[in-house]
Amino acid sequence: MLEIEVKAPVADLAGLEAKLRGMGARDFGTLAQKDVYYAHPTKDFAVTDEALRIRIENDLQLLTYKGQKIDPSSKAREEIEVSIANAKAMADILERLGFRPVLTVAKTRKVLGLRGISVCLDHVYGLGDFVEFEFGGEELEKGKEEIARLMRELNVRGNERRSYLELLLLRSQVDHRKT
Repeated sequence: MLEIEVKAPVADLAGLEAKLRGMGARDFGTLAQKDVYYAHPTKDFAVTDEALRIRIENDLQLLTYKGQKIDPSSKAREEIEVSIANAKAMADILERLGFRPVLTVAKTRKVLGLRGISVCLDHVYGLGDFVEFEFGGEELEKGKEEIARLMRELNVRGNERRSYLELLLLRSQVDHRKT
């Protein structure tokens, strides 16, 4: 399945949430997410534009593979995700196979839905506030059009194609240069 996603930084998450609710958005709840990203033992995921992570989301535990981005104007990519019963055991398996943990991304995510689009209002610890618009399915152009329309209606500008992992790694490099 394709994950068609556009992400942008946001100055006022509460204001954006109020706008969405005024448009009739459905509330799917708030999630505490902790994503542990792994490096492959023989290839550089930063070069191949792939990702492997274990996500702990409230009581849910998932293993996710994200393929290369396939579209220059969004973060559309293949995503394969499976539920796992024991994140710690899965981490042990990955590490015994040569994968190593790179970084943990922690965030609070409020999920709203409007017109077939999941709108995620994210507070990413160490990074700030973002909104992600996600359209699931195989129709890339339709998903991009629907997301662009909703972004215009909400007056959201920007398109951050880098992942939270990439942004945190970049911030870490900048912080290390300052010291």
